[in-house]
Amino acid sequence: MGKIPLRMLVIALGGCVIGSLVQAQQPPSVSESVTVTIGSRFSPDPVELRGLSGGTVPASEVAERRETTNGLCEGFVNEKPNHTLVLTDFFDYLSLQIQSPEDTTLIIRGPGGSWCNDDYKGKNPGIAGQWLAGTYQVWIGSHGRTRYHPYIIRISGKRP
Repeated sequence: MGKIPLRMLVIALGGCVIGSLVQAQQPPSVSESVTVTIGSRFSPDPVELRGLSGGTVPASEVAERRETTNGLCEGFVNEKPNHTLVLTDFFDYLSLQIQSPEDTTLIIRGPGGSWCNDDYKGKNPGIAGQWLAGTYQVWIGSHGRTRYHPYIIRISGKRP
């Protein structure tokens, strides 16, 4: 077998690495929903969760409305929620904020209804205020259908 020129090997390996990175950015075929349970004195504060935003379902369909008191129900999400948040106590103040390098959207469905937000801080969505005890489903959306962006959710009981 003949020798492969170093330049050709580098080009071939580079293509494999780039192909792997592109595949890694695709959404998982089965969306894993992460459940977090917290009480009034949770630690660490903030709790951080990571995931990929986006999907093919219009956010307004999941929220069953186009707008809530917290903002417009925009973007596209998965059918299943990205996360489930179980609050064992009433919270006089709790914030759930998304950080992403891209513009993302947020839908929360739980006791008392549905809430949507797009631009809480810059292009990052969030919702803060009083929260009833109960189970909340959380979707993180992207503005483009089938656009997937990494995000971090920060859940905190500390007032700014």
